[in-house]
Amino acid sequence: MAAAAAGGDGEAAVMRAEVAALRLRVQELERENQRLGKIASRCTCGSSKDDSAASSPVVSESLSSSKQEPQKNVKSHCRGCQVGVVSHCPKRLIALKIMYFGQRFYGFASEAHTEPTVESEIFKALERAKLLVGSRKESCYSRCGRTDKGVSATGQVISLFLRSNIKDAKLDVLDNKSGDFLAREYKYLFWKGDLNISEMQKAAVKFIGEHDYRNFCKMDAANVSNYRRHITDFNISAYDQRSNYDELWAITIKGSAFLWHQVRCMVAVLFLIGQGLETPCIVDSLLDITKTPRKPQYKMASEIPLILRSCLFDEVNFMCSSEASQALIEHLKDEYHQYMLQAAIFCEALSCLCSPEPDPFEPRHKKRNHIPLMSRQTEPSYEERIAKVKTKSAGSV
Repeated sequence: MAAAAAGGDGEAAVMRAEVAALRLRVQELERENQRLGKIASRCTCGSSKDDSAASSPVVSESLSSSKQEPQKNVKSHCRGCQVGVVSHCPKRLIALKIMYFGQRFYGFASEAHTEPTVESEIFKALERAKLLVGSRKESCYSRCGRTDKGVSATGQVISLFLRSNIKDAKLDVLDNKSGDFLAREYKYLFWKGDLNISEMQKAAVKFIGEHDYRNFCKMDAANVSNYRRHITDFNISAYDQRSNYDELWAITIKGSAFLWHQVRCMVAVLFLIGQGLETPCIVDSLLDITKTPRKPQYKMASEIPLILRSCLFDEVNFMCSSEASQALIEHLKDEYHQYMLQAAIFCEALSCLCSPEPDPFEPRHKKRNHIPLMSRQTEPSYEERIAKVKTKSAGSV
């Protein structure tokens, strides 16, 4: 009987200890619930007010200063809803160098509301990583440039505030309108074929310097009034890559700023010169706005071989971890090998075909009918375009 009583007391003691532990756990959970409740009371998730700030498009293309700031209660557009960001989250302004291949994108900028764009994919990735601190406007988002549908880039640069716990942010002010910004560099690849490179080079040097390029762009009179741009370098050189039938060359262009489709228009005129359809002096005529106030109608060069190679800033060094750099190198090597395999398959297919015997009485190259640029129909001048814009604006009022 004594042994049974002792056993009962032991079980009761164990149960009392377990009950005490449970009470302590409940108290801990209640305190945690109160803490979370205070955070939730400050959260703006689901609020429908001030949606305009989150959806406002960004028009600035300058890069701004870098400094850490305490995060205030702001909202970011995330998967169709407004997600609150708590006030204690720090942020800092950073610059990102971006590489992309443009064939599958509808250009860089997402203002056209056509998916996918490079910009939209960047923000989706930042959203998944939970690095966004608000809308693009609230993040002070800016880009060094924008590329059209199909154009690639190996050195595009953007800047914006992102969430960060690093307190020693030392990125200097980046601004493509200040002394920190040096130049953009474009590269256009092409197969030499029968092009006269010497004549193209004679024409290319005429672009160097500051000129009015309204005849070498798609004019946007409603938003652009100054068509003078400064090109610092214009070079045509072999690319050290050949196929069985041709040699790859590259046009490299550096300048502080470029107009809409300017590079593709300049390249198109150079191709006409290389084909012997125009002479190098046509560049002088098109740059002379007094002589040629209206742009002749001509087709732009293809967008596929165009690359925004770099955006150059003074004394700015971008950092990349060795692991990330190695992973990117391996990925690009794999992609390169896959495309080389596809090229080899096409080469094998060509080797299985019999080339037709040439007709000795037929010219080797049929020269297409070419209308000289200075004899073609022209587009409206800037003055005519801006007059039309003003008339339309007055009518809408």
